[in-house]
Amino acid sequence: MKKRTLILAFALGMTTLAGAQTNNGGITADMLEFITAQPEKTQAQKALQNAVRNNGIELLTIGEAQRLPVPKTFSIETPKQSIHDQKSSGRCWMFSGMNVLRADFAAANEGKVVEFSQSHLFFWDQLEKSNLMLQGIIDTGKKAIGDPEVQFFFKYPVSDGGTFCGVMDLVDKYGLVPQSVAPETFSSESTTQIDKILRSKLREYGLRLRKMVSTNRKAKEITAQKTAMLKDIYRILAMAYGEPVKEFKYAHVDKNGKAVSEEKTYTPLSFAKECGATNLSERYIMVMNDPRNPYHKVYEIQHDRHTYDGHNWRYLNLPMEEIHQLAIASLKGGEKMYSSYDTGKFLDRKRGFCSLQNYDYASLFETEFPMNKAERLLTRESASTHAMTLTAVDLDKDGKPRFWKVENSWGPASGQNGCQVMTAEWFDEYMFRLVVNKKYVSVEQLRLAEQQPIMLGYDDALF
Repeated sequence: MKKRTLILAFALGMTTLAGAQTNNGGITADMLEFITAQPEKTQAQKALQNAVRNNGIELLTIGEAQRLPVPKTFSIETPKQSIHDQKSSGRCWMFSGMNVLRADFAAANEGKVVEFSQSHLFFWDQLEKSNLMLQGIIDTGKKAIGDPEVQFFFKYPVSDGGTFCGVMDLVDKYGLVPQSVAPETFSSESTTQIDKILRSKLREYGLRLRKMVSTNRKAKEITAQKTAMLKDIYRILAMAYGEPVKEFKYAHVDKNGKAVSEEKTYTPLSFAKECGATNLSERYIMVMNDPRNPYHKVYEIQHDRHTYDGHNWRYLNLPMEEIHQLAIASLKGGEKMYSSYDTGKFLDRKRGFCSLQNYDYASLFETEFPMNKAERLLTRESASTHAMTLTAVDLDKDGKPRFWKVENSWGPASGQNGCQVMTAEWFDEYMFRLVVNKKYVSVEQLRLAEQQPIMLGYDDALF
């Protein structure tokens, strides 16, 4: 068949297909004719199309930033500490939070280091989230099962994810233990399978509790049934992560692992107290850069907490300039900070370098990507996806940030010896939240943080 005949047959076929759709909003024959009428490709464009079809997009969009060295020195840098690895789990929030706590301990106890067990706290996180889901189902039991709030609990019965609010509430309630006392297990490092089991059981239990509510069973009976369900959840968690220790012996060590104190007997709560990890909610404040909403207001996210009796995710919304000031002041004070980002955007993962010039998608596809930070959040193009520990900044001669550095939880072999470096421009576009010691926060900002929070929905795009 000749080329002209093929083109005519294709056009007739498209007309027939488009003509079959007559509802308003469908692709009409006229629309399809306009859409498919592309200008004849040049030889270079044909070669580029072949390249796109046969190669990875990132390989073809390597930008100028990848030709430059990653900065190694910083104006202000906190002391280095060991890099941990969250493996195949979503516990970045916990690793980042514990990075801050162990750095605070080392700063306050010269010659001593401590490695806290993520597995210990994660066990209690999963039990508490299970209770949060089941109690949420009870609280909404009179609503139709198709109600969005009810569906929220069934859609997300339990997850690995979280924020520093969870670290604060869980440590206050369940304390801390050293890694040597509660080491990682296969399931804590690879949570997919156990997550499936927990979600399945919680959805089943949720239906049973809804039935009890709908048949007007007494609150005491419902609570007793929920407690029995949580007993089963505890048993499943204990099989996967090991049963939490109630008491243990431990001697503090130096950076080489040599004991530098007498061995003592601790409970998790007494150990947390000795390590200075108490009353964390009174010590820290969470700030965010959320340009969708007015600055200098406090916002809270409904149902976004780790324990039913704990704190929802609450933050003071600040412009980036004020976040810069808080971060720089904290780093000058020698303090690392919990922080979160949309990490996957423009990330050169091999080198651990985040730059808007890492990849040039616009040139490859002859288009533009003009959305700003607020627009990306409004359309769910961007979100706070990964927590890391802010540890260093490089300033120019005017005291403005040039580069930032974070400790990551992807192991010491990732990126820059386990760290990532970010350009100031990337940081401003894809950094979202920061947890700061209140001693670096201005009196005015602390006053603003006491405002009555504006409640945001559990399905808010940023969270």
